[in-house]
Amino acid sequence: MIELLAALSASAAAGMRIALPLLVIGLLYGGNLWSQVPLLSRIAPPVVLGVLVSWSLAEVVLSKDRLGRRVLLLIQLAFSPLVGAILGMAVAQAMGSPRWLVWLLGGVGGLLALVLQLVQVGWSYRLSNNIPLWVIFAQDTLCVLLVLFALDAPRQGGLIALLLLWLAIRSSKEWRRWYREQAAPGQRGNPRKYKRDPD
Repeated sequence: MIELLAALSASAAAGMRIALPLLVIGLLYGGNLWSQVPLLSRIAPPVVLGVLVSWSLAEVVLSKDRLGRRVLLLIQLAFSPLVGAILGMAVAQAMGSPRWLVWLLGGVGGLLALVLQLVQVGWSYRLSNNIPLWVIFAQDTLCVLLVLFALDAPRQGGLIALLLLWLAIRSSKEWRRWYREQAAPGQRGNPRKYKRDPD
């Protein structure tokens, strides 16, 4: 159970940023953790460190600009399942889980990261990219905290990840209700019919 909560905490961080959680794990818990992770173990540690530092800086800078945020969100959406799986597997291996559980937690972590990233993209487009700067800083802070909790306080980190998943499910239900209410009263089953404005 602890392994699951730890993997969820780390993978939830990948639902917000891609390189930052991997960089935090490598810097705080040593490069030997990278050597246990699939894909990263095949690359030289200096190369991994250079790529992660560069991409983390790009994430921080691009997330503050409207156009940069859109590009960043699309890249994060494409890679979040992979990074979520990598983080889940890394944390599970660090906790000494059996191999079958490591792969299972990697799959669950990848799905969680994808769901959280989809909700983030949805909110970004729903708000027309008018996201306050303090929300972006709070997101970066939460991303780092989730990685720290994954190995130091897995129960708390896992509960935060489950809370984020619950908020994601509630958001999707709210979007569906909002979208259906835009349709004419007799067309609630097909809200796009007679719709002129783009979604």
